[in-house]
Amino acid sequence: MRLSIGKLSTKTGVNIETIRYYERESLMPAPFRTDGGHRIYDEAHMNRLTFIRRCRDLGFPIEDIRSLLGMADKDEHCASLRPLAQSHLKLVQAKISALHEMEGALKGILDGCEDCSAPECTISTALYGCAARSCACCGRSDITPVT
Repeated sequence: MRLSIGKLSTKTGVNIETIRYYERESLMPAPFRTDGGHRIYDEAHMNRLTFIRRCRDLGFPIEDIRSLLGMADKDEHCASLRPLAQSHLKLVQAKISALHEMEGALKGILDGCEDCSAPECTISTALYGCAARSCACCGRSDITPVT
């Protein structure tokens, strides 16, 4: 299988510039180049790019993907990859918890706004109060993994 960067992009759903970025970051091996300098990719490139895309879809940062690729390249046992995936799961769970807090806070603010024709806006009053208290509805970003 010989693929141009455009066809690789189409088959994997990864933007062309993103593919080039992954090459610069050494996540993707350099492709074969034609005499004219065009990149030619094979099935191994497509499989690796699919792996990277799936990791990104799951929210793994680039450095974690680099580690996972390194372990996968060595055919390491699943037990080697599990701690990194487990750590990422805890971070995702913490983010979900923080989003639930924000949802509850926003619902509470909106529940307090029953009469939108009132001269004093209960939403802005609530947000001013929240900013002073630094609660979930003001967008704090101190997400820590759930233990």
